[in-house]
Amino acid sequence: MKKIFLFLAFAAIMVSCQEKTKEKLEDAKDAIGTEVEQKIDTVTTKVETAIDSVQSKTGKAFEKGADKIDKAAEKLKEAAKK
Repeated sequence: MKKIFLFLAFAAIMVSCQEKTKEKLEDAKDAIGTEVEQKIDTVTTKVETAIDSVQSKTGKAFEKGADKIDKAAEKLKEAAKK
């Protein structure tokens, strides 16, 4: 009879521990999911900022290049007239 009670007590403890472990695993899973989402948002923001910066710099470079080409074209026209 003692063995049966001991077995039932042991089984109850194991079930209780499994439930607590499952709860802890769920909490950890949720925390990791939230952290991953935050990291993705941070990386996305940094990438978008970098892309905007590159676009701005290349736009300025193209404008400078276009101005130089226009000036060179004007000089060629003037030289051709003479």
